[in-house]
Order: sequence, then structure tokens, then C-alpha cells
Amino acid sequence: QVQLVESGGGLVQAGGSLRLSCAASGRTLNPYAMGWFRQGPGKERDLIAAITWSRSSTYYADSVKGRFTISRDNAKNTVYLQMNMLQPEDTAVYVCGADTTMSAIIRGTNDYWGQGTQVTVSS
Repeated sequence: QVQLVESGGGLVQAGGSLRLSCAASGRTLNPYAMGWFRQGPGKERDLIAAITWSRSSTYYADSVKGRFTISRDNAKNTVYLQMNMLQPEDTAVYVCGADTTMSAIIRGTNDYWGQGTQVTVSS
């Protein structure tokens, strides 16, 4: 079993930055791929960024390319999402997910989910 706990959300003004963290416990994240998803008000949950265990491959949704960066520290069992140039449309609950395969993350059928952290961007 893998437990995922997100942190770092909050209220920020448009144009600002936040860094989210997702800490895993229960077992090492080797060789899990990790992803960040978000669900805005009245919207479906969408994958916005993903990264393989080896960091050899990353994925970004078009809506966040050039603004968000996913990274991971495998020694700390932690994945990060650096979010820059935040806009009101980025307001959502951000959830991290884990699975042994990147394809499951891309499909959103990953085995493990965190509880989420709220990000609110004011205009």
C-alpha cells in the first residue's frame, strides 16, 4: 500500500507561484510513476503533469506547459509541482496519484490517490 499526502496549497494572487508536495509513505515509490491531477469547480478531474520513476519521461497538459514543472526526489519519496504564473482558471483541488505504470497515470486509472490540496487563485 502507498499513502499519498499533498501539501502546499493555498490562496495566491494571479501571477503568483506555489509549490505543491506529495509525500508517499507505506513503501518506496520505486518504481512508481507519479502524476498531478486537478479538479476545478464543476469540472472533471484532469491529469496535468506526470513523471516516471527515472525522470526520463514527463507529461504536461497543454494548459500548464511552460508554467508548471513536475519533479521528484526519490530519496525523500516526494513529488513536487512548481506552479508559476498562476491564473484564476488554475483554481482547483490538486491531487497526486501513483502507479507502477506511466500509462495508468495518463489514463487516470492509477492505483493510489491522495486526498488533495486546494489551490485558489484570485484575480
